[in-house]
Amino acid sequence: MQTFLVGGAVRDQLLGRAVSDRDYVVVGQTPESMLARGYKAVGADFPVFLHPDSGEEYALARTERKTGRGYAGFSFNTDPEVTLEEDLGRRDLTINAMAQKPDGELVDPYGGARDLQQRWLRHVSPAFAEDPVRLLRVARFAARYAPLGFRVAPETRVLLKQMVANGEVDHLVPERVLAELRRALGEARPSAFVQVLRACGALARLFPEVAALYGVPQRRSWHPEIDAGWHTEMVLDQAAQLAPGDDLVGFCALTHDLGKALTEYKHLPGHPGHEGAGVAPLEALCDRYRPPREFRELAVLTCKHHLTLHRYAELRPGTALSLIEAFDGLRRPQRLQVFATACAADKRGRTGLFDTSYPQAQQMLTEAQAAREVSSKAVLAKGLSGPAVGEAMRQARIAAVVALRAQGSGLRAQE
Repeated sequence: MQTFLVGGAVRDQLLGRAVSDRDYVVVGQTPESMLARGYKAVGADFPVFLHPDSGEEYALARTERKTGRGYAGFSFNTDPEVTLEEDLGRRDLTINAMAQKPDGELVDPYGGARDLQQRWLRHVSPAFAEDPVRLLRVARFAARYAPLGFRVAPETRVLLKQMVANGEVDHLVPERVLAELRRALGEARPSAFVQVLRACGALARLFPEVAALYGVPQRRSWHPEIDAGWHTEMVLDQAAQLAPGDDLVGFCALTHDLGKALTEYKHLPGHPGHEGAGVAPLEALCDRYRPPREFRELAVLTCKHHLTLHRYAELRPGTALSLIEAFDGLRRPQRLQVFATACAADKRGRTGLFDTSYPQAQQMLTEAQAAREVSSKAVLAKGLSGPAVGEAMRQARIAAVVALRAQGSGLRAQE
């Protein structure tokens, strides 16, 4: 049985990155022979097997043929005569089309090692254009490897534009778009994902609410980068730095300013009311791709309230508590942390201001903790009942915030 390590494991080894998953290709075997060796079949579309001891995936070498539109429009050939080179030739990028023999020898028929050295994301063959998911994968790999200097090869950029122009991108199913988006938001530089999609025209087709931000001016005094689209890119990258791998924070960062694309011309470069205006396009995006409920809820709340947190120090104690309660922050403090991080990314996602401090976040989190620690025992001891209990608890929590602020003022006065 000829077995080869393939794909991401080979790529990441050559890059000196940690390898988490190992996938193997098997040449010259049939499903029956794999089962006879003790492997467990798991593939639904084509034969993939789990090793009886390690549990790692072993797929039969295969070729594929386009039979229809979209990701599912393929038929597969896993005949034992399919060669390793033929299997590698159906893959998306040259850096993913390498294999390694058991003795460590590299098999690289399409120049993947060269492209790794030269930092190119290059498609293997014209068959790349047959699968629209690959467009999203290139953008996601750009988000992962942009910090290492990778960029999309010129001929691949041309092919991506053709895929958008011929309508192939319109056959992407929402589940795959969301999956690739979430993975990209968890990468080191999510802005590269957006940039690649925008350059080929796919951003306007898949995420028109985000694409509409480009060319929208903002006040230079607050946003030196001026363009609302560029600001969104910077916020995404700041979110990735503040919360590495957290796609929930990334989703809130991506969608927090969608209302700026709807600002009337007479108000530009200001954006009065853009927080509330952004809810409708955000809801439309969520209706289209159906992210988890927590993503939708926190993104909407962040969109509506991010400016409120920016001026948190000016809020009255009761208003501050209302903001905390809007996120259900007394019961679920982790929601406040997501909100605080997304808002910090918004504050820092501006040209020349990447290291800006954001004390508002810590103040809100500290005051929320003080309100959370208020005990109901003292309130119940007063003999209150019904709605009076809830109102008394609220007043006690406000008092806790007032006391905390007084303590802070006293400490600053002493300094």
